[in-house]
Amino acid sequence: MSSPRPAAPRPAHPAPAASRLTLAAGWSLLAICLLHTLAFSMHPYWADWLAGPFRDTTAVADESIQFWGLPGGFVVPGALLGLQILERGRQGLRLPAYVGGVLAVWALACLWVIGPSGFLVVLVPAGLLLAARLRAEVTAPGAAARRRSPAER
Repeated sequence: MSSPRPAAPRPAHPAPAASRLTLAAGWSLLAICLLHTLAFSMHPYWADWLAGPFRDTTAVADESIQFWGLPGGFVVPGALLGLQILERGRQGLRLPAYVGGVLAVWALACLWVIGPSGFLVVLVPAGLLLAARLRAEVTAPGAAARRRSPAER
């Protein structure tokens, strides 16, 4: 009989504000995915997509474009990322800064290509993740010592 797996170690002093920001980022990303799914769930192409037109290249251009914006789009990976962010936030952990940074760059690049759209909303979880990272670094034990110059130490 195997022994139970030990729980993941918790940080010694999780920053509550950083955890709240991380949780807010996860919930906001999940909300974006849910709202995107609800807004486009009553689409006329579902029956055609389920019939498999992409396997024999009979799909029309508009049908193909809509597929990549809806079921072939960001909702599933976005929801998985949102759940991962929630798990990390509940553990009192923060994500690396590149997660919020990449989300922000991706949203801004999409906005540049297509103009004002729902990608503006993706800047919310991106900003929350970056703010959580900054807040955790500022409130972490020993942060003041790290911010001092070598001459002041």
